[in-house]
Amino acid sequence: MQATASSHREAPIIQALPEYDNTDVYAFVSPDKPDTTTLVANFWPFEEPAGGPNFYKFNKDGRYEINVDNDGDSLPDWTYRFTFKDSYQDQNTFLYNTGPVRNFNDATLNFRQTYDLTLIQRRGGVVVGTRSLASDVPVAPSRVGDASMPDYRSLRQQAVKDLPSGTKAFAGQADDPFFLDLRIFNLFYGGNLKEVGNDTLKGYNVQTVAVQVPTAALIKTGQPIIGVYSAVQRRNAAGGFSQVSRLGNPLVNEVVNPIKDKDKYNASVPWNDAQFLPNVTNPEVPRRLQQIYNLPAPPTPRNDLVSVFLTGVPKLNQPPNVRPAELMRLNTSIPPSAAPKRLGVLDGDNAGYPNGRRLTDDTLDISLQVVEGELLGTKNDLGDAVDANDQKFEPNFPYVALPTSGSAVRGDFGSTNGKRGGAATGNSKSTVNFGNRSAQSATDDDGGAPVLPIIALAGGAAFLTGGFLMWARRRAL
Repeated sequence: MQATASSHREAPIIQALPEYDNTDVYAFVSPDKPDTTTLVANFWPFEEPAGGPNFYKFNKDGRYEINVDNDGDSLPDWTYRFTFKDSYQDQNTFLYNTGPVRNFNDATLNFRQTYDLTLIQRRGGVVVGTRSLASDVPVAPSRVGDASMPDYRSLRQQAVKDLPSGTKAFAGQADDPFFLDLRIFNLFYGGNLKEVGNDTLKGYNVQTVAVQVPTAALIKTGQPIIGVYSAVQRRNAAGGFSQVSRLGNPLVNEVVNPIKDKDKYNASVPWNDAQFLPNVTNPEVPRRLQQIYNLPAPPTPRNDLVSVFLTGVPKLNQPPNVRPAELMRLNTSIPPSAAPKRLGVLDGDNAGYPNGRRLTDDTLDISLQVVEGELLGTKNDLGDAVDANDQKFEPNFPYVALPTSGSAVRGDFGSTNGKRGGAATGNSKSTVNFGNRSAQSATDDDGGAPVLPIIALAGGAAFLTGGFLMWARRRAL
């Protein structure tokens, strides 16, 4: 249902409930185990690493879920549900840990969380089976600091749980993998592009749940496309559960939905997403870009966006007989790229966003370019000049980077390799174009100014019915 990037404090109600707040969902064919699919969901935005003494956790009154639709009807066929338990070893102290922690069983780890993982199977929205996959599995604790956790990598690895039939699971803290300059909300980068190039989420952590599942166990025979979304239910006063957060594609509830729809979206299910269709076909972002930068807004209705955010793209990741709904759609038959491109399908890399979402995909830039009409032949190079995460992702499951340590101080959170700054570095520059305004920035990782094949789509309806040829773009460098 939406177009842009992710959900950090995106709705009035959920901003007061950060432990339930979905920030991002990722779905991709595992690069080191291509016969499996990895699903990642993150929660609790802007975790300050040194934010003690209680630090961060999953809420024991929440049910954290990753849902998978494997037949295109917008109803989940599989649900991976994480539920959590808390315990203290000693409540006569204020400390999260009372000494160095090297193992989950160390007496010095005062606060502990464990989780149960349940697999729920549905047909037509009705539960037909429930199976316990794991119980009392340790959650990787918050990274308090170097004195408290001198070898956090080893500690985090202990939280990777091998399950029967080749499945893996993880729950714990991680670096926030979403990279962007959030000053987009300051009238789109300061009104004159002076506020770009800073990764606002650099140095902040999130709570992560992840599963790696043999792909054959997720899909239906002969139909490799799945739809994925995450949701959180919170225990209510009556003892039942009410959904309070939901996320599929990035930036849905942050940028596409207006304030009046944000809480409604978080409480709804994909089956009912027709109510949000006008937010996609008549998006606000292009109108605001025209207002601020005199950049002409593409004509409405924006049927081109329907395929990207509601149905999947024909011949790429649209399942047969699809019911339009805001789901992250992944074609699991497309193998992982040996050299992933940050602009994914726009740059000819069909293993990337919006065919699922990898950790390295630059979804903010992709979404801006598409919303401004890339698929309608309006070629542009919109972006925030933040092209990569500040921390290196891991080569193996759960792939997310280690969380920033509480010992770090702001401005000292690791490498900025791969970033584009607001000012150019070296002697190679590129121009980020907003109509008749521009800002100079360092060149992309590919270092050149290639001319890629272009499909000039005459209209969204033709795109939906004519089949998928190839997304492409001309870099205006």
